[in-house]
Amino acid sequence: MSVTLHWFLPTSGDGRTIVERFHANRTQGAPAQREADIDYLAQVARAAEANGFVGVLTPTGTWCEDAWLTTAALIAETKALKFLVAFRPGVISPTLAAQMASTYQRISRGRLLLNVVTGGDAVEQQRFGDWHDHDQRYARTDEFLHVVRNAWSGQPFDFSGEHYRVAGATVLAAPDPTPRIYFGGSSDAALPVAARHADVYLTWGEPPEAVAEKIGRVRALAEARGRRIRFGIRLHTISRDTSAEAWLEAAKLLDALDPEQVRKAQSQLGASQSVGQQRMVALHGGDLGAGVRGLEIHPGLWAGIGLVRGGAGTALVGSHSEVADLVEEYHSLGVEEFVLSGYPHLEEAYWFGEGVRPELARRGLLAGQEDLVKTG
Repeated sequence: MSVTLHWFLPTSGDGRTIVERFHANRTQGAPAQREADIDYLAQVARAAEANGFVGVLTPTGTWCEDAWLTTAALIAETKALKFLVAFRPGVISPTLAAQMASTYQRISRGRLLLNVVTGGDAVEQQRFGDWHDHDQRYARTDEFLHVVRNAWSGQPFDFSGEHYRVAGATVLAAPDPTPRIYFGGSSDAALPVAARHADVYLTWGEPPEAVAEKIGRVRALAEARGRRIRFGIRLHTISRDTSAEAWLEAAKLLDALDPEQVRKAQSQLGASQSVGQQRMVALHGGDLGAGVRGLEIHPGLWAGIGLVRGGAGTALVGSHSEVADLVEEYHSLGVEEFVLSGYPHLEEAYWFGEGVRPELARRGLLAGQEDLVKTG
């Protein structure tokens, strides 16, 4: 079992400080120093490819550029890089999503991965006209993915459920290869949906013991359905030649935050319906005064980014060898895919790619990754 590495496209902007974008509010905190124009995103994508990352996650929401269009524009800017496109099932027809994915696979020659984001914030969902509550959204996602997979089968598919009714759902030609479905969610409503449909279950970067507990629950649910799924984790990274240098960079990110910025962010993030987001908030309690090492919640795992950023709020911090140790620790729990990012995303791709990746290769953790780049 080897490690698969992915990077992140900052389609809401980038910079040398934490770029905060709230799902619940379009108000921005500190402005992005680097706007998310296609030329800059192409630089990040090429850097990810050059540094051995298999794919790049591209987020979804009104706070960033559209993931489908942005990544389609980057296909010609890269050679083999895969695009992990995030999208919300509640705002698009499942048959249309199946068609878009199938077309994308053909024009990219098999470079699409799909990240299904059910949505945990009512304000953000309502912008798209979605008024379902938390559990209803997961029930709808369950039906959505059932329709998508059957539409890919090559045979017209009829379905009548609580949320969708389709007749003869199909696509021009089945996608080849079938895109892997990445799925996250920490609630009791989410985990059975993951067990039924996900190829890769994603969790945000909690301490290893919490990740192990969650993996165990999802694995048991999947095995009960005769399925084996892969596990992935979403983290930031601050990797340097020495541990002291890495923690100095973390301290710089923390020093750039002010109490009002943190208070506002925590108020908005704390109102999220997402169980995963609430687990992120609980890791640090919004305590800016804890200091850089006071926000270290497990050796080398730093919760400072989550003071202002929604979603993934923890970072692997340390020397290249120490960060590799943490990757290996998560890998020992069953985590096979690592979706990483850092500020700025361009430079941090090189710090990780030139520092940590060779260390992982020396440990034999990257064997077989080249095959994933070619086949999906």
